[in-house]
This record gives sequence, C-alpha cells and structure tokens, in this order.
Amino acid sequence: MNIQEIIAKKRDKQVLSKDEIAYFVHGYTEETITDYQAAALMMAIYLNGMNEEETTNLTMEMAYSGDVLDLSSFGTVVDKHSTGGIGDKVSLILMPTIAALGVPVAKMSGRGLGYTGGTIDKLEAIPGYRTGIEVEEFLANVQKIGISLIGQTLNLAPADKKLYALRDTISCTESIPLIASSIMSKKIAAGASKIVLDVTCGSGAFMKTREQATSLAIEMNKIGKLAEKETVCVLTNMEEPLGTYVGNALEVVEAIEALHGNMEQDVEEVVLTLGAYMLKLAGKGEDIAENKQVMKACIAGGKAFAKFQELVENQGGDSSYLTNPEKFPKANVILPVIAQENGWIAELNAEAVGKVSMQLGAGRVRKEDTILPEVGLQLVKKRGDKVGQGEVLAYIHANDEERAKKAQEELTQIYQIVPEEQAKQPVILDII
Repeated sequence: MNIQEIIAKKRDKQVLSKDEIAYFVHGYTEETITDYQAAALMMAIYLNGMNEEETTNLTMEMAYSGDVLDLSSFGTVVDKHSTGGIGDKVSLILMPTIAALGVPVAKMSGRGLGYTGGTIDKLEAIPGYRTGIEVEEFLANVQKIGISLIGQTLNLAPADKKLYALRDTISCTESIPLIASSIMSKKIAAGASKIVLDVTCGSGAFMKTREQATSLAIEMNKIGKLAEKETVCVLTNMEEPLGTYVGNALEVVEAIEALHGNMEQDVEEVVLTLGAYMLKLAGKGEDIAENKQVMKACIAGGKAFAKFQELVENQGGDSSYLTNPEKFPKANVILPVIAQENGWIAELNAEAVGKVSMQLGAGRVRKEDTILPEVGLQLVKKRGDKVGQGEVLAYIHANDEERAKKAQEELTQIYQIVPEEQAKQPVILDII
C-alpha cells in the first residue's frame, strides 16, 4: 500500500477501504506523507466525494489519531460547533451563558478558515488569553469554573488539525465529506456526551444552498449516531453576515455588548435556539421556548457576562478589556461607506463581505498569515433596512489608507440597493 495508489484510486472515483484511509491518516499525522500528497488526495475527494462508509471511516481515524478525552466525570457535556460564517461570534456569547446555567463547557474551537472567522482568533484578541493550554489544565478549568474554551493545540484529532489548515490553502473547504469528518472527529475526540451543530447555509457559508446544508446535517447526524452521541443540527441563514461587526477584536466588543443584553436580533435568534437545544440535551428543560426565556434571564441578570469574565481571567486574559472595551486597539484608518441612492437593502453578500474583511487582515489568505485583531467592518445597514442617499451603510476599519479605500469601493458595490421595500430573511431555517 502506498499514497500514490490511494491518490490514483480516489482520482479515478473509486471507493477507499478502511485500511487505505487509516494508512493515509496515520502517514500524514506522522509526516511520512507530504503536504503535497495530502493536498492531491484532498482535491480528489473534493472533486469525487466519499460515500457514507468512507466518510465515517475518515472521521473515526482522525478522531483517534491522537488522544480522546473522557469527560464523563463532569456528567452530561453538550458541545456546540458551527460550520462557519461571517460575523459569527455566537460561541463567545452562548458558551458562557450555558456554563452559567450549570452545563459544563469543555470546548475546542478552530481558527479562521478562508473568508470565515474563527473563535480562537477572536479570543486571542483579548490580551493574555491562552488558547494553547495542556489537557490537564483544560480539564481542571472545567472542574473549577465549569468552562474552558481552547484551540486545537492538544493532541486531539491532530490529523484533522493538519488537514484543516491544508484545506484552507488549496480551496478544498466546501466539501460535505471533508467538513462532516472534520467537525465530527473534533467533537468525538473532545469527549462531549451530546452535540448541537450550527449548520450555516448561504453565500457566507461553505454550504451555499439549503439542500447542501441539509445533506451535511444528515451526514453529521449519521456519524453522531454511529459514535453514540446524540446530535441536533440547527440550519441557520448565512446569506448576510451575522450581527453588526466582522473582525476579531470588533466581534469581541459586540459579544460583550450582547452579554449585557444589547444583542442584534439575528445573533439573538441563533444564540437562543442553539442554547435551548443544548439545555434540552443536557436534561435542563424539555420546552425549547422556556429554555430561551431561562437564557434571556441569565443574560439580563449579569450571570452570563460574569462567567465570561471568569473564563477570561482563568485563562490568563486581561478582563479589564471586557469591562472597558475602549482599551481594545483601534484601526489606524476608519472610512465610511456611503449610500449612492435611496431605497432598501436587497442583498449584502456574506462571502463578499468576508473576503473584504480578509483582505484587510482579519482573516488568512495563507495558513502562515498573521491576523490583525483591530481591523474589520461595521455593518450599519443590512438587508431590509431603508436607506437614503448619503447615509452611512458601513465603516471600514483598516491599518492603511490604500486597503481602506479599496475596501470602501468594494463594499459600496456589495451593497445592493433597490427601490422596492425588502423583507428581512428568516435566520433559523430548520432543525434536523
């Protein structure tokens, strides 16, 4: 058995055996298989797909390519994961809220992938916050305060960590087998009892259509069932960015506002729906509507923000930035995007917005790129909003004039303004 034969087999649309998948995962993890060979196989899978058995085998091999955590001592641990989007600061709001309600949170999150953001990049915008801690400290944190949010720096699913970064650089992100196996391998390795998945759908998601998102949700539900982990998938709309800000420190500031009860409607719908199902799976309440009210009360009473503070302090972060968000570094150049006509916003393509933000330095073009936490976008107007000529649609936060002006021009074109009144789109599309 060798990697060239495996690449050729998938190139020719054949089915890979469990042993062949194991050989690849082990070899790539141990670095006997090179990046360019792995890239060739990823591209072949991207183009030709995988069947259910192949996807499950890839998931399990990646999950067991390193350590698998045992969280059973904490009782029922419900994990949450998003398939990615633009302006997605949900974990920063949701996980402290869930922890404040007595559900243990032991969460391993990812970095930004292409034009989508990553929770770890956002947490690292808080000075001092340590995302790369050892497993013993991770578990001790959960035991001590009920929550720990870390990066994929432990020896958990190391094969997925490598493939996740590689896929980003070779335009192989939008693949149902690769996304499903990546997400579920992390969840299985991270040891959660049950899983709630935010399956994003639309221009800013890897799944562009509702049909694709549904297929991915069904795939992940099947893997969850095989791994004996009850899984709920919430399909959410990512045709336009979520919330007001796109960028790392900017989204942390928005999350702080949300934890004080000042939450954008679309963000609130996603946070409350995901959280309500997490509480249900954790045995904290069968009624989804009641669970949402419990979460709102937790946020209104300040308990969720207090838990976020506790999380940040416990992992070395400077919590004075949470109580005084003005301390976060500001971009050197802030330029407005001005409406050129009267009308209503008909479209604000999330992928296009994400790419503008990425070019400003809020995301990675290459896996070795450094994130600039202070840059990004503020979206003052979104779909369904009425605008007048000369009104501000958005603000560009950039570190140099040239990038700022380019982003200003691009965002002006991305905003689609029409004379007819436009309705807001639903945020929650389905529960699977």
